[in-house]
Amino acid sequence: MPRIGMNPSRNQKTSYHPARVTLAVLTYLPEEIGYFEQRFDVTRLCIESLIANTPEPYDLLVFDNGSCPRMVDYLRAMRDAGKIHYLLLSSRNIGKIGALKLIFNAAPGEIVAYTDDDVFFLPGWLEAHLKILDTFPQAGLVTGFYIRDHVIYGMKSVEAFAHQPGVKVERGLFWEQDWIQHYVENMGRTIEGYAEETRGQQDITLRYQDVEAYGSAGHHQFVVPRQVMLDALPGEWDPVLMGKMVHLENRIDEMGFLRLSTRQPVTRLLGNAISEENATLARNYNVDIHAANLSTSGGGLSALYRLRLVQALARRIYNAMFRIIHSDSG
Repeated sequence: MPRIGMNPSRNQKTSYHPARVTLAVLTYLPEEIGYFEQRFDVTRLCIESLIANTPEPYDLLVFDNGSCPRMVDYLRAMRDAGKIHYLLLSSRNIGKIGALKLIFNAAPGEIVAYTDDDVFFLPGWLEAHLKILDTFPQAGLVTGFYIRDHVIYGMKSVEAFAHQPGVKVERGLFWEQDWIQHYVENMGRTIEGYAEETRGQQDITLRYQDVEAYGSAGHHQFVVPRQVMLDALPGEWDPVLMGKMVHLENRIDEMGFLRLSTRQPVTRLLGNAISEENATLARNYNVDIHAANLSTSGGGLSALYRLRLVQALARRIYNAMFRIIHSDSG
């Protein structure tokens, strides 16, 4: 007998209805050494701040891009506790564009709030994003932490909208120094390098129906109508693990959608290690985390590490070791 009895679920119905917003997190922790040594705590801080500071209803989807067992165990535990609603585990790294294709095809909501796994979310972050998305006509990507570098591409739709009736536009250097400092520290940049990269660039603010936003968005974190991203993503499978995100943003701009950021930051950048600033931020919002053991004192090894000659030598040793580890032994 091929079948015994009747499936008891046959005539039953589900009470589930998708929330308007799907929160989506892309995680990746291949190993806990080198660049990734502190990444587990960074990812945990990202996910737990997202859960703590997002009002229900929402669906939380996490796509893991081939992480080590510790990360997978943590994500499974969060799913089993009901905190993650959908967990997709890849056995390999399929790249960011590939992950986005799976995420946006799987997400049940009409709006997707996407993030990389190194962003901290403040209370009110989602409301601030949706206010812009629901107010500005043709709003596409909305980001919670403005970055001046991103005004150099994908701005045709913003510039066209700036000339529409009822839109107030201001141009200048509005991004506060505190946020510039936060950006360069958590992105591994320097103030000098940042100044050179943004030389001649101006910020653009747009006010429409009493809602203000910066022109431009980022690709580390954004809220977007799901169908907009599905239409923008390439049809072919891309073998590049990282990159192509600027191309994706340009595509959204070419489709006539606006790239915007909240006027006040409602997220924070975490980098790849928990700074004392971000550890304090986490504690203020009752997320248990410890700062990475990275001394900022003026003497000892930390002073040695800041010497350019030592840094250059360390990079050469690291690159040589990297080539040996990844060389074709066959």
